[in-house]
Amino acid sequence: MRKGFASSYRIVLLATGILVCFGGLGARLVWLHVLAREQLLGKVNSVRQQITIERARRGDILDARGAPLATSAPMIVLGVDPWVLRKEDEARWPQLAGLLDLPEAELRRIFTTKYRVAASKPATASGPASAAGLVFNFNVTPPPAPAAVAPADEEDDLDGEADANGRREKRWAVLRRGVSESTKNAALALGIKGVRAEPASYKREYPFRQLASHVVGFIEREQVQATRNPSEPLRATGIERYCDFYLRGQDGWRKDELDGRNRELPQFNLRKVPHTDGYSVTLTLDLNVQDVIEEELKRIASTFQPLKASIVVSDPRTGFILGMANYPTYDPNEYAKIPKEEMARLRNVAMTDIYEPGSVFKIVAASGALEEGLVTPDSRFDCSLTSIEYKGKPRGLPREDHHFGHLTVAEIISHSSNRGAAQLAMQLGDQKFYNYARAFGFGHTTGLPGGAEENGMMAPPAKWDGLTITRMPMGHSVSVTVLQMHQAMSVIASGGVLLRPQIIREIRDEKGEIVARFDRTEERRVISEATARTMARMLMGVASKEGTALEAAIPGYEVAGKTGTTQKLEPVSLADGTVKQVYSARHHVASFVGFFPASRPQIVISVIVDDADGHAPGGVAYGRTVAAPSFKRIGEQLISYRDIKAGGAVVAPSFAAVEQARR
Repeated sequence: MRKGFASSYRIVLLATGILVCFGGLGARLVWLHVLAREQLLGKVNSVRQQITIERARRGDILDARGAPLATSAPMIVLGVDPWVLRKEDEARWPQLAGLLDLPEAELRRIFTTKYRVAASKPATASGPASAAGLVFNFNVTPPPAPAAVAPADEEDDLDGEADANGRREKRWAVLRRGVSESTKNAALALGIKGVRAEPASYKREYPFRQLASHVVGFIEREQVQATRNPSEPLRATGIERYCDFYLRGQDGWRKDELDGRNRELPQFNLRKVPHTDGYSVTLTLDLNVQDVIEEELKRIASTFQPLKASIVVSDPRTGFILGMANYPTYDPNEYAKIPKEEMARLRNVAMTDIYEPGSVFKIVAASGALEEGLVTPDSRFDCSLTSIEYKGKPRGLPREDHHFGHLTVAEIISHSSNRGAAQLAMQLGDQKFYNYARAFGFGHTTGLPGGAEENGMMAPPAKWDGLTITRMPMGHSVSVTVLQMHQAMSVIASGGVLLRPQIIREIRDEKGEIVARFDRTEERRVISEATARTMARMLMGVASKEGTALEAAIPGYEVAGKTGTTQKLEPVSLADGTVKQVYSARHHVASFVGFFPASRPQIVISVIVDDADGHAPGGVAYGRTVAAPSFKRIGEQLISYRDIKAGGAVVAPSFAAVEQARR
């Protein structure tokens, strides 16, 4: 009997081989699933799993009528996975390049670059390090085309792991950032496989450019904000900074698994934390009012070329700021382009800069003396005196721009007598005059959000010298902000109550529900309603033929207000080498602060112009010639827009009836 082909030796050999193979496979499985399980699972998870940040949309800042002053537009990013491009789509590449305004050669380079080569050594002159800290080695010889090596100016968030040669597959290359929705749709409609869009983040935009820029402010790019170290200061100003907690929202994230080609597997979505968009902030600003005052600032700038200027408009019934603007201004869309030497343009000078208010400050002494019953509008004072005895000592009175004899209190206001204001303050005494000034809001911030507000400077009576009681009533020896002076005049317009100025009306969440609302807020009563009415009638005399600012009068309307022409302090070197601050005869701050209709005030307007002397009539920037005409032009435009009715017939001030009612 012949032996079969399969001998015992061969069977044993085959069995041994199979056993060895299965043994090796078993050993490998033990290694993979037992001994090296944790290490390999970590590696697999790092490759297969990704965490995707879902950016929250920053809330809008709106004007009182809902117009967006600041908004967040999605920054759509168009990119490509070079590994899935098809040869048959190449004919449409030039169309895509044209849509993206990208040179065709550049687009082809991105499309055909399939690898990035990373190195651990610092970059040399042949290629700088990237901002993320990853260093790229450009001295490595690239692999054969089309697997070119990517340059350092592209981001590859979805790149695969580096191989033994340090190469990584490029699975995402940016073609263009910030493309519009229409451009994105047109690009995707070409049907080029591998090209896709991602809304990577949002871009902060200010649709009305410089309009209300000092109030709204700006914030740095939000993709920078998202990775900002909390210990670093927030690079933002205005409402953008003040309301950042409400505006910024909360980013979300999701954890997904990817397949071997870095494609997302939705069925393996591991965890998701949804993002929460920021709240919207509605301001009290009215965009139309804001436009009116900014156009007026342009007129002031072109006519007088001042160092700076500010205009504030508010409703005295509520304390709501309807408009606030400064010159010079800036475009918050391009804040980063402002040269270092011009950074002062970013300040909201109506809140941050102080000045001596001049004659507008006379409302404090007059209001206080009337409120205390020390004088009536018809009380007379000798304004020709050059000195007067006070507390047993002669005190020199300030000079006058005009020669005055005996003036009533009403005439002291309408003619703006410095000596008359000093005598009214002396009637009150140091402490009472100081207390009234504090009650009117001077010496401390108003609390208006959105700016680095200054307190102003007003020394207490214990630190006064012998002349302070004669100089402070006329607006010297005291420094205020534009907003403080505006608030003080608003006390008279509101009927004697100091209202907290408001610039934020309400805050709403992403569903439109009101989170916070701000209404009229009374800080304190400063003077009685009767005294406020008396002051309003006296201030009407300023905008009359006998007053200092006929230029502010609006035909058919009762205009109440006060001019101010303040000499600025400037340093002068003395013979002994010391430097002394003296009042300049060549540099002034011109102002007019007023309201109308005087009997039923609806609008308060402050116009302050700094150092416009070089182009002012006669070379001196008076409040009546520089600021008062702007008050009138603004008021006339707001009459029709706000539907302001005249308060009554415009008559010369008569105080007998008012005084009778007051008593």
